[in-house]
Amino acid sequence: MPIDKRKNWIIIILELISIIFIMGVLFYFKNLKNDSFVAKEIANFQECIEAGNPAMENYPRQCRDRKGNKTFTENIGNEPEKIDLIRLNTPRPNQEISSPLVIEGEARGIWYFEGDFPIILTDWDGKIIAEGYATAKGEWMDEGFVPFKGELVFENPTYSNHGSLILKKDNPSDLPEHDDALEIPILFKEID
Repeated sequence: MPIDKRKNWIIIILELISIIFIMGVLFYFKNLKNDSFVAKEIANFQECIEAGNPAMENYPRQCRDRKGNKTFTENIGNEPEKIDLIRLNTPRPNQEISSPLVIEGEARGIWYFEGDFPIILTDWDGKIIAEGYATAKGEWMDEGFVPFKGELVFENPTYSNHGSLILKKDNPSDLPEHDDALEIPILFKEID
């Protein structure tokens, strides 16, 4: 093959490589504006963890977004505010649950009426998917903490794996000033 023809082929190949390179660079910068290439702004604790940021081991846990320099606190419901009235051993906030769900803890005697109190399980939208009662495992007419146990049977929601477990203070008077509840977020375990 004559030298001029080889030079022409080399020039054509180099031009093709240059065109492919330029198209790749243009594609990259065009898509850099697209949300899929730009880091999504973190808006909550779960997104912060999913982005690979570490959780600080305090309670409730906190996550610091290293890029946005923001701190997010894990949602554990109103457990800290109710700790002097009712304590939940299982399940814990944000724990994955499955049916049947065993609920155990301890509550002050004023939380019970006739030895039990209502428990409710809701889906992500607040729809009730299970109801039942937790029963005292000791003398409930006491000012101190009395252990309880309850069980709920339910079907997992199909739309979202988030929900809430609500332990309601029994209120036979139906007076709103005597209403109280412990509410914690839970996650429904995906079943294969």
